Amino acid sequence: MDALQIAILAIIQGLTEFLPISSSAHLILPSAVLGWSDQGLAFDVAVHVGSLVAVLWYFRRDVQGLITGWLRSVTGGGDSPESRLGWQLILATIPAGLAGLLFADFIETHLRSTLVIAITTILFALLLGAADMFSARSRPLTDFTWRAALFVGVAQAIALIPGTSRSGITITAALALGFDRPAAARFSFLMAIPIIVLSGGYKMMQLTRLEKVPWGDIVLGTFLSAVAAYLCIHLFLTWINRIGMLPFVIYRLLLGAVLIIILMN
Repeated sequence: MDALQIAILAIIQGLTEFLPISSSAHLILPSAVLGWSDQGLAFDVAVHVGSLVAVLWYFRRDVQGLITGWLRSVTGGGDSPESRLGWQLILATIPAGLAGLLFADFIETHLRSTLVIAITTILFALLLGAADMFSARSRPLTDFTWRAALFVGVAQAIALIPGTSRSGITITAALALGFDRPAAARFSFLMAIPIIVLSGGYKMMQLTRLEKVPWGDIVLGTFLSAVAAYLCIHLFLTWINRIGMLPFVIYRLLLGAVLIIILMN
């Protein structure tokens, strides 16, 4: 990958990682249109690190409170809203972690086609729209329970299928349970931290096996994806109550249609 390709794909990844529009669907478009090859392991590591830096920095106060509360509960210091949320985020991560261990190879081999991505992009757009339109959208983040966390965690595991969108399906699940848009988005973004750590750590272990590591590419991809992801998180949380999910639903439907048209040509 040359520097221009890395820059374009890193920005795309950063902008789409936390929006409910599927980053995998967007990364396949430049490859299909411009004939670019697979991004490669170094790029995967870079964008994972960039996304992690962005979400940790944006939610740094929340993360500090979660870690402090969780450690206090572990050491017998008592229960708190922060410790409960910390435990719930751990619980919500388990389904995706298990699914990744069991099905990652199968998904990589059989489900990374343009057709699968087009279908899931459209299907989960409709589910997102239905959840946003028909749910109560009245419960705050403090209303999260163990069952709610597990339900959203199972939804996150489904997002291993390309085109689903991790943030899209977790926000859909939270909205379906009656949580308001900011609560659904916030829980989804906080859930991203442990899952990015797990998947990024696994890819880093693979990276260490390479004879020559392209550190320049990794630094460039990490920086650009981090900046793009940070801006994306900020703008999404700022505008979410004002614009709702309909623009993302329409966008996904159009994107899925474009992918199908590409397949037919």
